[in-house]
Parts: sequence; structure tokens; C-alpha cells
Amino acid sequence: MSTKRDYYEILGVKKSASLDEIRKAYREMALRFHPDRVPHEQKKEAEEKFKEVSEAYAILSDSQKRALYDQYGHSGIDQKYAYEDIFKGADFSSVFEGMGDYGVGGGLFEEIFSDLGFDIFGSRGRRSGSSGKRGRDLEIALTITLEEAVSGVEKTINVPRYETCATCSGSGAKPGTKKTVCSQCKGSGQVVMSNGFFRIAQTCPRCRGEGESIQTPCVDCHGEGRTKVSRHIKVKVPPGVDTGSHLRIRGEGEAGKAGKGDLYVIIEVKPHDVFERHNNDLYAQVSVVLTKAILGGEVSVPTIDGHVSMKIPAGTQSGKIFRLHDKGVPDVHNPAQRGDELVKVDVEIPKNLNAEQRRLMEEFARISGEGNGRESFGEKIKKAFK
Repeated sequence: MSTKRDYYEILGVKKSASLDEIRKAYREMALRFHPDRVPHEQKKEAEEKFKEVSEAYAILSDSQKRALYDQYGHSGIDQKYAYEDIFKGADFSSVFEGMGDYGVGGGLFEEIFSDLGFDIFGSRGRRSGSSGKRGRDLEIALTITLEEAVSGVEKTINVPRYETCATCSGSGAKPGTKKTVCSQCKGSGQVVMSNGFFRIAQTCPRCRGEGESIQTPCVDCHGEGRTKVSRHIKVKVPPGVDTGSHLRIRGEGEAGKAGKGDLYVIIEVKPHDVFERHNNDLYAQVSVVLTKAILGGEVSVPTIDGHVSMKIPAGTQSGKIFRLHDKGVPDVHNPAQRGDELVKVDVEIPKNLNAEQRRLMEEFARISGEGNGRESFGEKIKKAFK
């Protein structure tokens, strides 16, 4: 029994849906799950979803395939078509007309399926390896300080990666020599297996889809067409990033037949000695002497931009939190908006009193006596200094 989901269910349409409704549903879902439109950590899952909705569209947008599916379900399609043949006749270009790189013309749709080794568009007139695959994406960690995360910073990082071989210009063959036609696939880049209704074309294992073989490899890249180098790349870190933020630098990944991959810089912000970050707000603690907490006054408070003066009202209790507006971290998507700094007051109780200080505190305790059976403030003070 087939484990595939119902094609109508995948696209979220009814069995009576018109072709326009199917096209609209596919376009919305294909853009939603397009690997270039999701965070990097969700890319693999998005690719699977993208292929699933594209297969559903390829069947339901073709009147003959749809009729076969409606009558026999997945078994009818599987018996009639090989995987690569499912996509023949599907009008993807009309769905993505005017969408630029997100359409079939941008090559992204075809690239996803080429990883399976299938020539899904049935373009037998070209070798499957003539366009090749895009280079591998790279990830590298970058540690910065909280101050750098707040203000933004430009860093230079060292990136080891594979690049197109300069000696053979990426051909893999020794300069002055040529590639020869692959003896197994005869230059098509594919080997085909067929049995009745089943017909599967896969990448040629001998030439890896190139359609050509190298007789005399390049001495520098040994026929790979790439060499490993280290590059110093400047990275502009915007204000407001936090640990786990991903910065995507297009074209700074590894080289491939269809172009370079991307570089993803993963940010890690070092813990700070003074501040603790929560989203875009910063938390700090400041000590206040007892007399200032009682009488009020001003204290110097550290902020990420330097010290500022903050008013303390009379009678401030230990643990009281004050808010300094716009002294936090800028929003990474809108640097003009900034978080706040929340300052927690820690009232310092003096540990050693001289004779005069003790006399005055005892006098204060006497004057403040409550006389109602509860422990007075003065008694609490006296206990604190025993």
C-alpha cells in the first residue's frame, strides 16, 4: 500500500478544484516552502515539502495524469510513470511567471530535484551534468562582545573552502588535454533502466553526469576541478544581533558547477560582566548606600554607552527596579528602535559603625519606635549590627 499523502490534501484543494485553483494553491505553497525563503536550519525540511507539493502539482495540473490518479490513486501513477516522467507536461513556468529567481527559469526548482539524479524535465537534448550542482553552503561561528552586538561591527574571518581550480579553470583536465566522451553513457550523462511502464533515468556513475571522462587529470586538483584554499572575508555584523543569529553571505560558499554556495555566519555573543540581556532589554544592578536610599539622591549607573546619572527617590527599597528608556539593544530589524535598561537597586547596609554613627542610629531607632507590639525599625537596625 502506498504511504504517499493524497495529492489534493497536499495542496489543500478539493477534488473538484479547477486548474486555476490548483495553480494558485501550488504557487502559495511552493513559495512558502522554497529553500531560499526559510531559515537555514529549516532548509532540509523545506526541500522535502517543496518536492512533495511540486509532485502533487505535476499530477493534478495534467488532465491525463489527474484522471488516472482520480481513478486508481497513487498505484495508477506508479505503474504508468517513472519518477522523472511525472513532471513532463507540467506547466511550472505559467505558475511562476514574472517571479524571477523563484520560477523555473531561475534554476532553483530544477536544482533541488537534480540532487536525486533525475532529469525531471525530460530534457534529453542536454547532458544532466552540463549545469551541475550549486556549491556547498558553509557555516562558520563568530564570537563577538555585547558592545559589538549593540553597535554593530565589521570582522575579518578565515574561511577554508573549495574554489575553482585556477590551473585547469575547473575542467579537471590537464591544460592542453581534452575530456573524452564517457564510454558508459555515451555522453548523455545518464543511464536508463526500463521495464514495461517503469523507466528510470539516473546519473551515470562513471562520469557522475558529466557525459565526459578525464584521461589526463590536472596535477593541481587531481581531476576534481577544485582546490582547497583559505580566504579572509570581511563580515558586517549589524546592530542588534544575538547568540544564534545567522548572517547569510551570498556566493561565499564552496564552488560548484552551477555556481558558488553561500556562507552562513553563526553569531555567538560572549557573556558580559555587568549586563544580562533579555531580548532587546539589558539588566544591571547598582549598589546604593543606606542614607541615599532613605533620603533620595542621584547615583551613577553603568550603561552599554557609558555611565549616566539616575535619580533615586527617598525611601527606595532594596530590590526596586528602575527603567532607563532606550539604553538597551537596537532591534536587529529596525535599529532605530531600541530596548531599555532595567536597573535593580541593592541597598547597602553598613557593617561597621563608629560610636557616633551607632549613637545616631540608636536615636533614630528610639524616635521611630512603633510601640504596638511589633518589632520596630530601630530594633531591626540594631539586630543588623550585632
